[in-house]
Parts: sequence; structure tokens; C-alpha cells
Amino acid sequence: MSTDPAPTPTTFASVEDARERLRDVGYLTDDRLATTAFLQSALGKPLLLEGPAGVGKTQLAQSVAAATGRRLLRLQCYEGQDETKALYEWDYGKQLLYTQMLRDKIGQVVEDAPDISAAVDRIAAQDSVFFSERFLVARPLLEAITSPDPVVLLIDEVDRADEALEAVFLELLAEFQVSVPEVGTFVAEQTPIVVLTSNNTRDLSAALKRRCLHLFLDYPSAERELEIIRSKDTGLADALAEQLVGVVRGLRELELRKAPSISETIDWARTLAVLGVTELSAPVLAETLNVVTKYERDLGLATRELPRLVDPNQTVPADRGHGHGHGHGHGHAHDDPGGADGPDGREVRAGKDQPGRHDEAYYGSPSAAPAEPRKVSSSQGQRSFRTGGARRRPV
Repeated sequence: MSTDPAPTPTTFASVEDARERLRDVGYLTDDRLATTAFLQSALGKPLLLEGPAGVGKTQLAQSVAAATGRRLLRLQCYEGQDETKALYEWDYGKQLLYTQMLRDKIGQVVEDAPDISAAVDRIAAQDSVFFSERFLVARPLLEAITSPDPVVLLIDEVDRADEALEAVFLELLAEFQVSVPEVGTFVAEQTPIVVLTSNNTRDLSAALKRRCLHLFLDYPSAERELEIIRSKDTGLADALAEQLVGVVRGLRELELRKAPSISETIDWARTLAVLGVTELSAPVLAETLNVVTKYERDLGLATRELPRLVDPNQTVPADRGHGHGHGHGHGHAHDDPGGADGPDGREVRAGKDQPGRHDEAYYGSPSAAPAEPRKVSSSQGQRSFRTGGARRRPV
């Protein structure tokens, strides 16, 4: 009697089946995501996942592959990429090697040709030998189509690909086939599960979106994010993990260049657990803030807001003085000209605006008498404007 385990089904049987099998491989889903995973499997449609970076789009494709027992093929898109890195290319080195090996055979092919034209035609007839499947190198898209086993094809960050390459995807997404002009059309032996991800750095074409199921994947709710952290065995106490999730969600509401991802939240929880933290405070979190903030500006902004995020009832004192941080080092403050014991700055400014601060002779006073013309002696005029000569300019 065979004791081999039953093969893993390569598709999901229901929404609940998708939820449970993804949970078994460490991916927690909500109802909407589990429903979409099942529908993709049942309908055989590509799935386009859009949303901010770090919400689990790539991880979903990897988890679907693990849950269904399929091999994962990944195409990482980038600017300037062409179809030779995505579809296929010819092995020119191998073609050249075979050409050198078969050079001696050329004489046998043309030895009985009646003329040069006939010889050329015979050689040209052999071109197809060098543009055949023997010399064809399959890249992820073609490999997904020609694979005899079921696969998951991940086209990651498709929004980074050029529009020309995006158009190359359309045939595969619509008909699960790839055309090679020199050879023919390859049709999928096993329909792959295709997952495309996008961080919304540019708009994708309507043609591509029309061929896919669509799901916008956002950051999870606080309850589900806490559940995700617990499932990863970070070692952080539940009470601290719950408080940490609140802090991270507060950071995501700030104007950060890059908001903390779910995986970075998990890393932060593990970091705090390794350090043996038993209480979350602003100073403790500030020391490890670089785990989730990767830009200097984000680090500064998050550090200033941490006291409020840790304790929402705490009032964060406003910066005194300029606060622009130019590094001039002059150290004066607008609102405190007299130092700690000096008068309040607002009172000083108000005093300057009081009428009568200047006497009646002050220039611009409403009742000030017009100044008398200044008298200049003839000798002064002669010295200033010499007759018959130009005025001397200062050196």
C-alpha cells in the first residue's frame, strides 16, 4: 500500500479553501482577498494587484505558489527592459559554434549545384536550422507557457516597465500564448496563474487592465496587522505589539516619503524583542526608528512626532526660536529677546507699535515741521563741481 502523500491541488476549491491554505503558508487574508484568490483560480484570469509598496502584493503571489504546489516564475520589471529579457532570445553563441562545426558540411550541400544561384538557394534553405527551438532561450513569459507543470507567473512592478514591453504582455494575458515569428506560436500546456503587481508609479493601459481581475491592496486594518505580527512569532509581548501597531499606523498618516511596510513593522517588533524592551517609550522607539524609516527627512519628522504617537494625550512643545535648522549658530529667538528673565516678546512688539514712541521731530511724524533747506557755501560748490574739468571719481 502506497504511503505517498496526496498531491497538493493546484487550484482553490472555494473561498474558505483559499483562506485556509494561504493561512497555512503564513499569509493572512481578509474576505475580499480570499474571494479574489479563489476567483482567479476558478476563472483562470490574470490578477492585477495595485497599491502602495509593502502591503504584501509580491508575497501573495509567492504564497499562492506555495499553497498550490506550483513552481514560481518571476519577471522583475524595470525601466529600459526589452522583450529579450521577458519573452525569449536566441542563443547566438551556440548558433556561432554550430556554424563553425558544420562549416565543412557546406561543401556537401552545394557540391552538385548547377550554378551559384542554386547553391545560394540551398544554403538559404538551411537558415531555419539555426532559428529553431534548439537555439531558443526561454525567458519567464515563454517558460511559463511551455512549462509542462503548473506554475505561478509573477510579473512584479509592471508599472516600471516601458509601455512597449507592457504591450508585449497582452497576448499572454489574453490567450495564454506567445508568438515567436521565426518558429510559430506557443500555447500554454498548463494554464499558469498570472499575478501582476503595481505600485502606481504610472497609469497602466486600459488594454492590460481589461484582461485582468483587479484588486487594490491597501494597508491592513489594525486588527489584521496585529494578527500578522502575532503569526510571525516576533517574540514581542502582545500588549507591546498592539501599541507598536498603533504607532506604525500613526507614522503612515504623516507626510513621509516612504511609509512603513508590513514587513518593516514585523522587523521592528523583532528588533524590540531582541533588545528586551518591556515598555514602549518615545526614546526607546527613536533609537530603533531607522528600522522603518529609510530617509533622513522621514527620520526627523517621525522622531518629532513619536511622543504624540506613543501617548496621544501628551502635548508636544513647539520649537522655540527659528527652528529652520540652517546651522547658523546665532542662537537668538524671535519670541524671547530678553532671555529666560526678559520681557515677553509679544509685549515688546506691541510697545513698538504704540503711538507717540517718537517725538514730533522724528521723520515721518504727522505733525513734524518740514525741514529747512540746507545752505551750501560757494566754496563748497566750487570744490564739488570744478569748472572745466570732470569730477574726480574715488579710486
